[in-house]
Amino acid sequence: MSPPKLILYLDIVSPFAYLAYHVIRHSPVFAKCEIEYVPVFLGGIMKACSNTPPIKIKSRPSPNPSLFVRSLDRFADKGAYMNHERLRWARLFDVPMKETTPPGFPANTLPVQRVLTAVDMLFPQRLAETFDTIYQASFVHHHPVHEQACLLGLLENVHGKDQAQEIIRRSTSDEVKRELTARTDEVISKGSFGLPWYIATNAEGDVDHFWGFDNIGAVANHLGLEKLESGSTGRDGWRSML
Repeated sequence: MSPPKLILYLDIVSPFAYLAYHVIRHSPVFAKCEIEYVPVFLGGIMKACSNTPPIKIKSRPSPNPSLFVRSLDRFADKGAYMNHERLRWARLFDVPMKETTPPGFPANTLPVQRVLTAVDMLFPQRLAETFDTIYQASFVHHHPVHEQACLLGLLENVHGKDQAQEIIRRSTSDEVKRELTARTDEVISKGSFGLPWYIATNAEGDVDHFWGFDNIGAVANHLGLEKLESGSTGRDGWRSML
């Protein structure tokens, strides 16, 4: 019987993709699972699906708000609620994340996603380490990872100066641009309208698709993965998904 397999599609801009990546990368739940990380461009997915970014969705004020409604003023739009939700999941799963959003959020991450695609094409064995470094710089330390000077420095930390320069150079090539577009088109063709997007294949060969961090429990269940033992890191997060 083959081990379970998981493909996780990611864009560095999404805090929920970061949550999914961090849990799948570090949780013992996924230790026996074959995992593939695929950089795609969330902006392209949203445009193709005519999907409005959550930060732009605003609620309409009630003409006669009740006391209960007034108590929810801090969630007057979807963006505010999702900010609250990302921090709640981060606490439950012990994922490092600052209370505030990164500088320039949501920044245009097309150059970053091209860089990650170039890394996957040139040095695939270091893709996860590169994701680690960029995600931590963005959501933990609030470095402007979408700016080339910052991005180059992060790449040098992982790959060294010469390879970092090569990655930046290749990221602007037509080959890498086409590859990122192809990967983004592929995940759209598989039904994606946002990130994180998962394609999970269990040991019996059954394939299913999932969206959103709050479905990570369903992903693990489909893959037939064992639950965490009591006292393990992230235990409260998994319990909250029961």
